[in-house]
Amino acid sequence: MSTDIDAIAADIVDCAFQVHKQFGPGLLESAYQACHAYELRKRGRLVLTEVTLPILYDGQEFDEGYRIDELVDNLVIIENKAVDTVLPIHLAQLITYLKLKNCKLGFLINWNVKLIKNGIQRVANGLEESAAPVRFIKRP
Repeated sequence: MSTDIDAIAADIVDCAFQVHKQFGPGLLESAYQACHAYELRKRGRLVLTEVTLPILYDGQEFDEGYRIDELVDNLVIIENKAVDTVLPIHLAQLITYLKLKNCKLGFLINWNVKLIKNGIQRVANGLEESAAPVRFIKRP
């Protein structure tokens, strides 16, 4: 299993294309998540879903219901949405998860779009400009 974060990111994006190509918009977030995790696992990625994310405060750990949609190779967080419009709170949620889990890279994927390339945001933890556009590579 590769720990190269760029290779993980490429697999995440490519698998999103595969799933969205099959279904397009209109399914529930949970359906996309299950299929996306399955596609990643077929590529040998370790994918955990609905990972409990406790918060630490004043030396105490609290489980207040935060859940990571997908954690890939324990390095990259994916937050799935199936909404008409991605709101700033959705991006803030992913950034918070990245900080709490101490991960450097995450993806906010909104499946409810006509073209999936318009629904993918790559987010790097610790950068001043937190939402970076995704580069797409046409595969043969």
